[in-house]
Amino acid sequence: MEENKQSQDFENLQDTDENLESTDSQSQTQDTDGTEIQDEQNENWESKYAELKDQYVRAFADFENTKKRLERDKNQSLEYANERVMSDLLPVLDTLEKALESARQNPQASAIAEGLELTLESFIKVLNRHGVELIATVGEFDPNLHECLMQVPSQEKADGEILQTLQKGFVYKQRVLRPAMVSVVKNES
Repeated sequence: MEENKQSQDFENLQDTDENLESTDSQSQTQDTDGTEIQDEQNENWESKYAELKDQYVRAFADFENTKKRLERDKNQSLEYANERVMSDLLPVLDTLEKALESARQNPQASAIAEGLELTLESFIKVLNRHGVELIATVGEFDPNLHECLMQVPSQEKADGEILQTLQKGFVYKQRVLRPAMVSVVKNES
């Protein structure tokens, strides 16, 4: 009987071992499946993270570019804020120059001519102090600075050179306020 009991205990022990082994293999299978699922979820999260990080980097770069562009536009607006006023003063300058020419032609108006000359010099100094400069009209014609009103043949100068200034031109901080009106040499070939 004891032998019977021992053999039964041995068989029960074997059954328990087998049950444990099968349970372990089942849990390993479940763990493997769980790990695979977990790995797949991690990959999904990592790809989502990479995508969101890329979107953030792009949005931040766009924001920085916009900020720089707005700052540049603001500085440029402030720098050229007086451009319209300076442009409106040019006809006044032209009128003063015409008045000076007329006063110089009349010998009795020499005192007026002298006063107009001083006023004109002072006016030009103020314009220069605020960034308005006279466009040079000597040498080659530059379409960025000059406007050709007529072409004239001349033996004294070469083709494409400025012969005469018809109206002075001015720039304001490297922007053309008014191009110089000129006549340009065009020789017949």
